[in-house]
Amino acid sequence: MAPPILKLDDIFLSFGGAPLLAGAALQVEPGDKICLVGRNGSGKSTLLKIAAGLVEAQSGEVFRHPSSTVRYLEQAPDFAGFSTVQAYAEAGLGPGDDPYRVTYLLSHLGLTGEEDPGTLSGGESRRAALARVLAPEPDILLLDEPTNHLDLPTIEWLEGELQKTRSALVLISHDRRFLEKVSTATVWLDRGASRRLDRGFAHFEAWRDQVLEAEELEQHKLGKAIEREEHWLRYGVTARRKRNMRRLGELQSMRSQYRGHKGPQGTVQATVSDAQESGKLVIEAEKITKSFGDRAIVTPFSIRVHRGDCIGLVGPNGAGKTTLLKMLTGQLSPDSGTVKLGTNLEIATLDQKREDLDPEDTLANYLTDGRGENLLVNGEQRHVTGYMKEFLFQPEQARTPIRSLSGGERARLMLARILSRPANLLILDEPTNDLDIETLDLLQEIVAGFPGTVILVSHDRDFLDRTVTSTIAPAVPDAPDGRWIEYAGGYTDMLAQRKGALEERRKAEKAAEKPKTQETTASGAVSKGKLSFKQKFALDNLPKEMAKTETEIAKRELVMADPSLFTRDPAAFNRLAGEMEKLRSSLTKMEEEWLELEILREELEG
Repeated sequence: MAPPILKLDDIFLSFGGAPLLAGAALQVEPGDKICLVGRNGSGKSTLLKIAAGLVEAQSGEVFRHPSSTVRYLEQAPDFAGFSTVQAYAEAGLGPGDDPYRVTYLLSHLGLTGEEDPGTLSGGESRRAALARVLAPEPDILLLDEPTNHLDLPTIEWLEGELQKTRSALVLISHDRRFLEKVSTATVWLDRGASRRLDRGFAHFEAWRDQVLEAEELEQHKLGKAIEREEHWLRYGVTARRKRNMRRLGELQSMRSQYRGHKGPQGTVQATVSDAQESGKLVIEAEKITKSFGDRAIVTPFSIRVHRGDCIGLVGPNGAGKTTLLKMLTGQLSPDSGTVKLGTNLEIATLDQKREDLDPEDTLANYLTDGRGENLLVNGEQRHVTGYMKEFLFQPEQARTPIRSLSGGERARLMLARILSRPANLLILDEPTNDLDIETLDLLQEIVAGFPGTVILVSHDRDFLDRTVTSTIAPAVPDAPDGRWIEYAGGYTDMLAQRKGALEERRKAEKAAEKPKTQETTASGAVSKGKLSFKQKFALDNLPKEMAKTETEIAKRELVMADPSLFTRDPAAFNRLAGEMEKLRSSLTKMEEEWLELEILREELEG
């Protein structure tokens, strides 16, 4: 086994109160592709910053191999002193690194390199930072939420880049599919400590559940042992005093261990507030269009959305997903066409930009709309601190300003507010951004079980596959031209249907070309005045081959005619059925080939 190029051992860090990290460890060897997972607020980003040397642990060992290069993906890049994005990204290169890598990466990340850093959006800033850390191909890459603000084609491209990179990876992401495809090992940060699984994220959740079940069993055993010792203390203290004092000390130690055990953080417990049922037809859009200048965002598009539908919108950044969503919900008028909204609609919206959040507002004030200490949830008065607990906020955070919350906590806060309002139409624009995996699970359950209607925009393939009943996507995925198509099912279903449609189109094109080829072949044969040797041989021998195939088919038909075959030997029945299908397909091809050759022979003979 290769020696580690990065090692963190027994890391301790506290910001007052309960320690954030207490004995956490991380070991990286050449070629490792590690995903770092844990709840929001468990210290993942902090541990990554300690690995990068940006935060100093209060105690513990930090080792970085002296010759190893490390790059860390910044959440808020510092562009000071750089006139262009290209210059910023190239500043990350080391001696001997290839400058072309920067151009290549910026191109795939949707940037030209000529952009002024001062005018970049948050998403563009993240892309520039990603190009800067990937370009040098360092020994160790530390990536915190690298897929945030990336569209699906770019996420899939990034997966390929990270799968083939020689750099060792440690990455944090909420995107399940991304983690499954990239990671080969998993480090779970839980209650300040870390555990490692030498398998990718696909195996993590089953392993985590086993660990927690074993822990719960151990706590149960410890509780029973304490009960036995307490019974002995009350009724069996008759032995020597020295032994009694030892057992009493052991009992005190067990009690301390039992009381001091910190169980796993709870899960969010929430349901959508009941609302009046909407009409059966929720949205009817008829030939709607939208253009900005010369660019068509939506060409004539029609759809009917019924109560109970869950519709996903996917596509590259800039394709017009949010524009289409706003037209469907009546927030934006189409250039032409009509949109009719159904009756009794009560709409709740989660905006991807979190624009509804005032950084200076407090959590309690935001949840209650400034109406005191209580809010109405499902017709029942609830105290705000009790409701906050269901979303894993502590009572003391009620007066905390929103600006102090992490991205994941802000997403959870907005989710808490939306779910407290009665709604029968949920509009979710990138709802999975910054949510931890457990909260994602809850959101999936809410969306999948929601009795009303859901329209959502997402780049999370796993989330789409688990929730939506149909998917709207650009007709041309790589170069959107305003045409949108609705596919049945989730993201994977959409890809399969696209592939099937592409194959059908290729077959049609091939069939259209076939008469031309035959015509050319025939004309060539006419000019020669006779069939080729290969054609003559096929014409003479195909009838014999067809007769043999028909005999084989007849033999199998005779065996399969036995009505008891399937119940007596289903495997034999299925095998024979498969063979029959292949033989019939082969016979059809031979008959078609013989017929074409026979027609050609007749033409040649006048």
